[in-house]
Amino acid sequence: MSTSDYDIVVLGGGPGGYAAALYAASAGLTVALVEKEKVGGTCLHRGCIPAKALLHAAEVFRTVSHAAEHGVRVAGTPEPDWAAANKRKAGIVNQLHKGLSGLLKRRKVAVINGYGTLAADGAVSVDGQVVRGRAVILCLGSVPRTIPGMEIDGSTIVTSDQSTNSGADRLPERVAVIGGGVIGVEFASVYTDLGVRTTLLEALPNGVLPIGPDRDCADVLARSLKKRGTTIHAEARVGTLEHTSTGVVVPYETPRGSDKLEVDQVLVSIGRRPVTEGVGLEEAGVRIDQRGFVEVDTATMQTSRPGVYAIGDCVATPGLAHVAYAEAVVAVESFLGENPPPVDYGKVPWVVYTHPEVAWSGMSEAEARAAGFEVEVHKHAMAGNGRAMILGETDGLVKVVAQKDGPILGFHMAGPWASELLHEGYLAVNWEALPDDVGRLIHAHPSLAEAIGETMITFSGRSLHG
Repeated sequence: MSTSDYDIVVLGGGPGGYAAALYAASAGLTVALVEKEKVGGTCLHRGCIPAKALLHAAEVFRTVSHAAEHGVRVAGTPEPDWAAANKRKAGIVNQLHKGLSGLLKRRKVAVINGYGTLAADGAVSVDGQVVRGRAVILCLGSVPRTIPGMEIDGSTIVTSDQSTNSGADRLPERVAVIGGGVIGVEFASVYTDLGVRTTLLEALPNGVLPIGPDRDCADVLARSLKKRGTTIHAEARVGTLEHTSTGVVVPYETPRGSDKLEVDQVLVSIGRRPVTEGVGLEEAGVRIDQRGFVEVDTATMQTSRPGVYAIGDCVATPGLAHVAYAEAVVAVESFLGENPPPVDYGKVPWVVYTHPEVAWSGMSEAEARAAGFEVEVHKHAMAGNGRAMILGETDGLVKVVAQKDGPILGFHMAGPWASELLHEGYLAVNWEALPDDVGRLIHAHPSLAEAIGETMITFSGRSLHG
């Protein structure tokens, strides 16, 4: 066996892994990155990037379909070209992968292709090669959760990983999406806008985004999906699927009774689970909880074994690429003895890239009240916003939750480009700004961001347009 020594060995090349490698290399450390497939992980190759490319394809189709309302004539009836959308998506993924690979090379990160495992002595073994580091950062990623007895075949019963990597030339005509969380509603939005008969089945009450955003914002999305044609069933329990010569029969029960539907494809989108088995963690003294997550001290991201850190989807923190980036910085700086501030998981930015988009940071109104705060809440609808009217996208609102006579506790938004507008609210929540502080800032006119300023002003008891 050959042995190589580095300052840090990173096991896994997803967002957390490549971020840790790049950040450590920029600090002058020698770094090896072990990845069994392609650097970029789920986010680049099967998740965030390809999914958002398909969502943008749906947005363009939706916009073109309504071009006449904006005074633009389109010859003929627009039709979705699924093969072309997938080709463009693949091109974006390949370009980003090439750029990431080049950046790692320029930073002199040694990328080792192979399946890495953690040895009992803390080294990393990769196909007969021993890679040692003064520290190891575990970035093991996640895979889609599945339902027992519901066999994933990659064509008629699929996960989000397969939906974003579909090589099909044609869209299915009928789809059942099982799970109304972030992944489920994003795909429901894509399919609905592209003309697919889409049924969303969610086991919890409030079938759209039952966990996460403030209910007022989630309800904006639910109403929009229904208006555009999505059939939504909350508190739906799915039974055993039946394959037929014409599709898949999906039986389900709700409080209103039993029913079934036949579809061409079933998308199972009930979340993701960490990949921590078969990596040698227990033998190396790295504790794993009952759900399969690596246990860490979130102040440093260090595991139960000194010198071994874990970040990203394999730890029980929000499964977001940008959270993994932040955890990578904490892990590297902890290794360097710099005592970094830990990630404040209660205030991270969340985005759902549906139509309309939903975004938030901090507590919902219900969470703030449950935490014992006396709260003041103000909302501003996008319906009266001049820029939203120009865009023809007036579904949405801004909602701000603040402690009475105190700082902003939560910022919530649904509407056009909420993903980009969120960050003003994110900064306000993290800096514990008073609504009056933000309300006195000047917001350009006409802009979507005006709705944020208008909402903040109302905390003073006065208002402009609201």
